[in-house]
Amino acid sequence: ELEQRGVNTSVNQPSGHCFVMLSSNIIGSGIFISPKGVLDHAGSVGFSLIVWVLGGGICALGSLCYAELGVTIPKSGGDYSYVTEIFGGLVGFLLLWSAVLIMYPTTLAVIALTFSNYVLQPAFPNCLPPYIATRLLSTTCVMFLTWVNCSSVRWGTRIQDIFTVGKLLALVLIIVVGMVQIANGHYDALEPQTAFEFIKDPSVGQIALAFLQASFAYSGWNFLNYVTEEVVEPRKNLPRAIYISIPLVTLVYTLTNIAYFSSMSPQELLDSNAVAVTFGEKLLGVFSWVMPISVALSTFGGINGYLFTSSRLCFSGAREGHLPYLLAMIHLKSCTPIPALLVCCTATIVILCIGDTHNLINYVSFINYLSYGVTIAGLLYYRWKKPKLVRPIKVNLLVPCSYLVFWAVLLGFSLYSEPVVCGMGLVIMLTGVPIYFIGVQWKNKPHWISTTYLGQRLCYVVFPQDDPSEIQPLTEKSEL
Repeated sequence: ELEQRGVNTSVNQPSGHCFVMLSSNIIGSGIFISPKGVLDHAGSVGFSLIVWVLGGGICALGSLCYAELGVTIPKSGGDYSYVTEIFGGLVGFLLLWSAVLIMYPTTLAVIALTFSNYVLQPAFPNCLPPYIATRLLSTTCVMFLTWVNCSSVRWGTRIQDIFTVGKLLALVLIIVVGMVQIANGHYDALEPQTAFEFIKDPSVGQIALAFLQASFAYSGWNFLNYVTEEVVEPRKNLPRAIYISIPLVTLVYTLTNIAYFSSMSPQELLDSNAVAVTFGEKLLGVFSWVMPISVALSTFGGINGYLFTSSRLCFSGAREGHLPYLLAMIHLKSCTPIPALLVCCTATIVILCIGDTHNLINYVSFINYLSYGVTIAGLLYYRWKKPKLVRPIKVNLLVPCSYLVFWAVLLGFSLYSEPVVCGMGLVIMLTGVPIYFIGVQWKNKPHWISTTYLGQRLCYVVFPQDDPSEIQPLTEKSEL
């Protein structure tokens, strides 16, 4: 029905388009958020740049493993589909549960807070924007974009296309101006004897947290696995997109950080609440206003994109019976997944009220890495379980093993350094175990538990059926 209304729901594109899509999904607002956290935990300019480069390398290893899974289990849905296929419903549900309650809402909250900080920082040049003001503006932004996506799929996709220009403008401006600064001899903080002067004593735990901060900026490297069924010749195009896009993104991120250090001392960067704004104020003069506007546009588009994809994940999980069936329904006229969007919006607003940006990044990155590791461990288990299965792409065993060694060390030391922040995500994930047995495994639930009928009346939504004869009424036995 969306296609009949003129909305492009497919990404049946050759490798060039896959590369563009993957690059644009990785490069987002994270590069305007994470540099401060990476430097704070890494302890020196030189080591923070090493973290950015190695972070890209780790993403490349993970992407190659996901490419094998994508063509071996050719289902859209990414981690959720693979883990459900390999380990069964419970593990798949826990991954979905953590994504719906932690990953997407927390990421949305971080991007929304970044949006409000960059919008408000010029009005508060000598201090942090008020706590209430940032939360109110973030909440208003999330609610507005939820309304847009509830109203029209086309509006949501057009906002995404238009506001993508913001992040590209900001990054190009930062890199070009930074390279001009270096050409003019302003690279004191980048000289080896200065770059490796530690601001504070380093530790393995702090370095692990630095990688978590960087991983937030690299999130999105597994995007194509969510639409594997729609990619043309995935055996050829998935690896090609990875080989081109991951090194390119790593280069862009590293150059952006080098540009920051060409004009700011490490302490200035750590003291800044909006790094790109501080950069613009120091180097752009009367045109410094360009930077907060560009970053605000980027983050605005980022919020819209995550709302779109998170509601799609809820929609997929509900169709599989792992979430309430109401979340698989779309509006009768606008064809938008209103219930899924409202759930995501509500969860985001709750998280906005309970955490600061720095802790939220550690919180969501820990759960992200946990999911990646479980999925890649599934690749090894699947090879052992089904050794004769045809695998159009088969990576060397050193690739998943290397990733899992890094994964185990990173998560172990992160949990040791931030037991409350990282442990909270783990606890919330495990709360999905009783929910799974009550909501999914218990088939004969009392009728009063169901909220589907009431939700349908309130949101004016139905199942997206092409053939009216296929529509079957839900009974209390089939509802979650």
